[in-house]
Amino acid sequence: MRLVHSEARVRVPATSGNLGPGFDCMGMAHNIWDEVSVRLTTSATKVRIIGEGAQTLPKGETHLIVKALKRALEVAGLPEAGFDLTCHNSIAQGRGLGSSAAAVVAGLLLVRGLVDQPELIDDEFLLSLATEFEGHPDNAAPAIFGGAVVTWKEGKKARAARIPTRVKTTLLVPNTQLLTSKARSVLPEKVPHVDAAFNASRSAMLVLALEHYPELLMRATEERLHQDYRADSMPESARAMRDLRSVGWPAVISGAGPSVLVFDELDQETTTLMERRGFAVYKDGMARRGAYLVTDE
Repeated sequence: MRLVHSEARVRVPATSGNLGPGFDCMGMAHNIWDEVSVRLTTSATKVRIIGEGAQTLPKGETHLIVKALKRALEVAGLPEAGFDLTCHNSIAQGRGLGSSAAAVVAGLLLVRGLVDQPELIDDEFLLSLATEFEGHPDNAAPAIFGGAVVTWKEGKKARAARIPTRVKTTLLVPNTQLLTSKARSVLPEKVPHVDAAFNASRSAMLVLALEHYPELLMRATEERLHQDYRADSMPESARAMRDLRSVGWPAVISGAGPSVLVFDELDQETTTLMERRGFAVYKDGMARRGAYLVTDE
């Protein structure tokens, strides 16, 4: 494998991990996209960020996309290079929308656009390296494959399978941020066996609900492993989720939060109410495809 192109461009979708009961093992892609382009250089790496994170994300070697690029080149046995990177970010940072997974997948996928044998940088390669960065594949997998996915590990190897579904979704994105590290810090080290069994049953039900039985979505999105423990860290989001569920909307916390994912398209009255509470409402729904090189369009 050789570097034969000096430039590449990719688009990567936002994602929700967990989907309620599927803690660290289920995810979904959304029609909110980051677009990243790279040009190989012989000078120092530079990162230009437009949009989300423009004032807060690093502009050099410590940027997550740069780290992913370097790791992919290393694993593929390719020489190091400098990068001139431009990021057009639409995925809000620190909102439970998979912004870090999107950055990792973008960096890895860019390498596919630079080499003479792109088929060797296949989706399995991307998922393996992305999980190395992320620790678990529930955001990386939908970012790569699109749609809704179930993920698991076989030893150190990450796997994923698409769930055929045409469910409509709405995302509610607040102004407030919540670091994933903080959201994880409030989770207990042990949970009651009855709660683990409850979540296992609801995760299995959720796959059925997404694929065949949408009438089960309210019951299928019940869970006991993380949302209640995190409620005090995102009170407005927790309240919105509870209020939506109380009137029949199957709502869950998106990933570690504080965004809220609803497995339906909200009506105008409910949309207006959520906007008044300070949420940005996205009804564009699930992304049917995952990350891709822009030349593939």
